[in-house]
Amino acid sequence: MLEAALRGFVLGLSLIVAIGAQNAFILERGLVRSHVFVLCLVCALADALLIAAGVAGLGTLIAARPNLILAVTIGGALFLAAYAAIALRRALRPDAMVVRSGRAMTLRTALGTVLALTFLNPHVYLDTVVLLGSLSARYPDELLRIAYGSGAMTASFVWFFALGYGARLLAPLFARPSAWRILDGLIALVMATLALSLVASVF
Repeated sequence: MLEAALRGFVLGLSLIVAIGAQNAFILERGLVRSHVFVLCLVCALADALLIAAGVAGLGTLIAARPNLILAVTIGGALFLAAYAAIALRRALRPDAMVVRSGRAMTLRTALGTVLALTFLNPHVYLDTVVLLGSLSARYPDELLRIAYGSGAMTASFVWFFALGYGARLLAPLFARPSAWRILDGLIALVMATLALSLVASVF
């Protein structure tokens, strides 16, 4: 069981550490120390829910529904493009970088954003539900599959909380407005690239 859990942990971590919309948002919220615990918890719980669904066999059903994947892909591309535009606008307006409080976000808005970044991103389903779920089928024993899924879930909790609270170590660097401009520029680039990749995957 320990081996299965470790395999799930390593694979889950390798999938989630890649730079993406969700990670960029958690990093930004961690830097301004805004709703960090709640947002990290929501991200980790969302991953845990999707991983559990994949291990339970939902991945096979989703893979057989191309229309559902198409709808989520288009919706995700539109959302990411809009978020990229917002980040780019911030990067081009130096006055928006000066005061940290100017980057404040209500808990409701932050939750809505992180949930959209999570559930409107088809890569989340492909990674957690389809990939992790299908690989769990290698274990015929139910207890081993549970251990495998638990390992992958643990990786999500470790990563998001490390990212959210570890961002504070970068706080001195982001005391300069220019650093925020660079970060927002990178966020805009990541979001736009992801949006374009989603659109390209449709055609």
